[in-house]
Amino acid sequence: MDAIIYTTNTGSTEQYAKLLAQKTGLPAYSLAEAKKRVFAGAEVVYLGWIMAGSVKGYVEAAKHYRVCAVCGIGMGQTGTQTESVQKKSAIPANIPLFTLQGNFDVKKLHGIYRPMMEIMVKTAGKSLAAKKDRTPEENDMLDMMLHGGDRVKAENLSAVLDWYSVQQ
Repeated sequence: MDAIIYTTNTGSTEQYAKLLAQKTGLPAYSLAEAKKRVFAGAEVVYLGWIMAGSVKGYVEAAKHYRVCAVCGIGMGQTGTQTESVQKKSAIPANIPLFTLQGNFDVKKLHGIYRPMMEIMVKTAGKSLAAKKDRTPEENDMLDMMLHGGDRVKAENLSAVLDWYSVQQ
């Protein structure tokens, strides 16, 4: 494995990339920085934020590098939604996908993503709040939508680190 490469919007993915770099000893670069510093075809772990069920930047990273594993960072709890994210992102079945819960603060979103998420929070948040029998995961999602939240934690990387140790 040669590097950790990531794309971030609000900083959660960068936080996870740096935590993973500390635990593995691999260098971590943003995708833009990696294009100058990591040779084409290098074996990488790619981290990207999840938007509308798809891992942002994965397709571009896969064009330049040999992606050995993908971490998708989103609002859902760690380890959830892997099948749908893998399918929507067109990540081949032989490449492991790990979903990690990130932070959420609509004010930190950039560009079109901020108004999009403001609308999503209003509509989805309203229907989730009205739901009578919410699961613990739905309660957590509603809490994040309404109050924001810091969910980046080193322990969320345990499955990724287990996979990585087997690769060594």
